[in-house]
Amino acid sequence: MTTIDEALDAFLAEQEKRLAERTYRNYLEVIELFRDCMNGYAYESLSDLERRRWQQAFDAGDERAFTRLFGPKKIPQEVGQFLGWFVIRKVMAGQEFLKACGTVTKKLGKWLAENGFIDADDAADMAERGSDAGDELPKADKLAELLCEQTRSVPAFDADSIPDDEWIEDQLWIERVEPGALWFDGGVGPVKVPKKASDLARPGWAVTVTLAKVAGEWRILEVGDVYP
Repeated sequence: MTTIDEALDAFLAEQEKRLAERTYRNYLEVIELFRDCMNGYAYESLSDLERRRWQQAFDAGDERAFTRLFGPKKIPQEVGQFLGWFVIRKVMAGQEFLKACGTVTKKLGKWLAENGFIDADDAADMAERGSDAGDELPKADKLAELLCEQTRSVPAFDADSIPDDEWIEDQLWIERVEPGALWFDGGVGPVKVPKKASDLARPGWAVTVTLAKVAGEWRILEVGDVYP
C-alpha cells in the first residue's frame, strides 16, 4: 500500500521538475504544513481499530505515524481542517502564501485522482475547497489586519465601568455587513469599521474578538484570527 508520505513525496518530486524554484518552495512548504496538520490532528477522525494502530506507533515515538501508516484516501477528509483552521491558527504567513495553500491543495487533489489514489468526487471537493481558500484566506488575513488597526482608535475608557452585557470576548460570527459597519451574531452592532474592512468581510465568517460599548458605541478592543 502506498502511504500518505509516499504519495506526497511523489507529488513533490513531479512538481520540482516542472516548477520554478520559488514556486516549488511554496509547494514544498504547503505540503509539509499539511503533513504536520495531519500528523497532529487527523487521528481524531480514525476508526477505533485505526486509532489503536496509530496510538501504538505514536506512543512508540513515531510523531508522523498518521502519514506513515495510512493511505492517500485519508487526505481529502483532512483538507477542511487544514485550510479552515490550521493555516489560520497555527501559521504566520503572508497573503501570497495563504493563496498558495489553496492552489497547492487543488493541484494535489488533481494529481491524486490522476494517479488513482482518490476518486473524482474527492478531487472535485479538494479543488472547490482550494479555490475558496485561495480567494478567502488572503482576504480574511487582511480583514484581521484592518480590524486590529481599528483598535488603536478606541478612546480612553474605564474598563471597570463597562457592564457585563456590554463587554464580549468570544469567537463571533459576522451576521451582517454594511458599508463601514459590521453586525455580529446576537445582533451585536453596528460596529464601525473602515469601508475597506467591510468590503472584505462576509456574513458567516468567524472572528475572535473582544468588543465593548464605549461612549454608547460598540468598539473593537482586541482582534485574533478571522476564519472564512
